[in-house]
Amino acid sequence: MGTTLQILTRILLLAVFLALSAGARGQRSTSDGAVLRVTVELVQVDVQVLEKKTRRPVGSLSKEDFQLYEDGVQQQVAGVSRDQLPLSVVLLFDLTWSVRPVLKPLAAGALEALRHLKPQDEVAVMVYAAEVQVLQDFTTDREQVTAAIEKASEMESSEAAFFNEAVFQASAQLDKASNPRSRRTIIWLTDNVPDIPSGRVYSEKDAFGEVFETGTVVSALLERSAFSDFIVAYSKNPIFAPFRGHSPPGDVYKYAERTGGEVMKCNKENVSAKLAQLIDEIRTRYTVGYYPSVKQPKGKFCEIKVQITTGAQKREGRMLVRTKKGYYR
Repeated sequence: MGTTLQILTRILLLAVFLALSAGARGQRSTSDGAVLRVTVELVQVDVQVLEKKTRRPVGSLSKEDFQLYEDGVQQQVAGVSRDQLPLSVVLLFDLTWSVRPVLKPLAAGALEALRHLKPQDEVAVMVYAAEVQVLQDFTTDREQVTAAIEKASEMESSEAAFFNEAVFQASAQLDKASNPRSRRTIIWLTDNVPDIPSGRVYSEKDAFGEVFETGTVVSALLERSAFSDFIVAYSKNPIFAPFRGHSPPGDVYKYAERTGGEVMKCNKENVSAKLAQLIDEIRTRYTVGYYPSVKQPKGKFCEIKVQITTGAQKREGRMLVRTKKGYYR
């Protein structure tokens, strides 16, 4: 009787253990067909899917419509959601003199634009030039965020803009988000005219490392003027190639492309409306979750590729996919 009771107790304890740990487990088959269970962490991938012709978001996809690969190995998609997880957003503002005039009209329309967020979405405000400064830590109070944007608009302009330092610090700030499962994004206002880094600042490599470590998506409001167009064209002169190659100053399109974000052009007249539009488009993105089938050492960079199935393409039309290039285990 005692032996039977011990067996039943062990079975009950095993069942409780499996139930509690099921959410953090994956499985793979061994050569003899048995199922080997391994403890893995759920990976969440932020994915934007657009109609190829119109560039409008596609919102009708299900789990079966996605194909996801990690390091070339197809993974089983565990779940897909859309606009269910809260957002953690860093508003990152360039304070150089060519961009700063846009901040005043942005502040005037910011409160209305921020209403496009959900109540649980949190926002922080940061500014940068040669240095980076946090004007408002994460908050769900939209009036505090608007006040921080107003403060940014009144700050002195600068001649220098160190892009990589700014992106690194903004990504590090997102690692302090109150919700560890939130979708993390930088909304970056800039004219994409960086300065060659000088002194002890974070490099482009450092910045991308932090971006991928924190799972950050970088999107941007690009303020362009005749002056910024001239500077960009001038900086592409072959004479500057050795400097840019040795120490890349940063590029908004590169950050957006490698993290799955987007770049939206704006000006003084429409900047707040464009902010609202960008927030709406961020909220239309999918969150695709999976448990990696292969255990990798901590710190390894795992490449990610997301595709839409042929069946979904036939049903919905041709689509474009934007997502991050990978993550660190």
